[in-house]
Amino acid sequence: MEDSKIINVETIAEYNKMVNHETLHPLVSVVDFSKSDIICQYTRTFGFYTVFLKDVMCGDMHYGKNNYDYQEGTLVFIAPGQTNGIVNDGSSIRPAGYALLFHPDLIRGTALGKNMKDYSFFSYDVHEALHLSEREREIILDCFSNIKLELEQSIDKHSKSLIVNNIELFLNYCIRFYDRQFVTRDHINQGVIKKFESLLNEYLKSEKPKTLGFPMVNYFAEELNLSANYFGDLIKKELGISAQEFIHNQLIEVAKERIFDPGKSISEVSYDLGFKYPQHFTRLFKNKMGISPSEYKILN
Repeated sequence: MEDSKIINVETIAEYNKMVNHETLHPLVSVVDFSKSDIICQYTRTFGFYTVFLKDVMCGDMHYGKNNYDYQEGTLVFIAPGQTNGIVNDGSSIRPAGYALLFHPDLIRGTALGKNMKDYSFFSYDVHEALHLSEREREIILDCFSNIKLELEQSIDKHSKSLIVNNIELFLNYCIRFYDRQFVTRDHINQGVIKKFESLLNEYLKSEKPKTLGFPMVNYFAEELNLSANYFGDLIKKELGISAQEFIHNQLIEVAKERIFDPGKSISEVSYDLGFKYPQHFTRLFKNKMGISPSEYKILN
């Protein structure tokens, strides 16, 4: 994929033309790949939200830095601007499955548009895809069918709200199914939590805070080969707090020990922990402990 040219597909109509699918609405489409043209290897970015429901293996799909070998009943979510593509053995393929495409302009000004950030799985990597049970797959296909049915009606003043509501219903089901997947993969998640705790402890004990700065969520997500959003959602579901809050809590525990070092001032301790400005350290410490580092040192 390194030498392939990246093609930008900005509109729904462009994509439909590419797969020989009729455009029923300029801002949304449901594609049945069994009725589409054969697809060759490609690397593309889309100007719209894309959800692929893949039914069978059809080559490796590359997404960002990672690739994912499709299994039956898998949902992959792609946000506008994300590079993606299919790479196989060089032959053309006819994928089996469906795609839901909707342009940001469709949901602009709607409740869904305002809440799209809640659907963080659009920023997941492809190896963090949603694997469906047979019943879940049926529900997803029902959602696609309802959207397609509305697209086949004559466009009127109700069309937009009905289409958007059905897309929102589909995405809300996806949140439920991801919650289920986090639970069913609990043993894997626990391994991630332990690695995260170990990486954080090593980071705080090393010289990295001085050289790399304050420990950030993105750093640990990359170290664990996870997207920042997936990693953050996993931590929140497993620990009940955000990854950043967990980092803050661990950092304060380390700070509570270091401020008693007679050879270090409060400012030096803050720099050692990665804070650019001592007042930021003092603010965080007071927020967590109710008193400043200096007051804590005196009281103890």
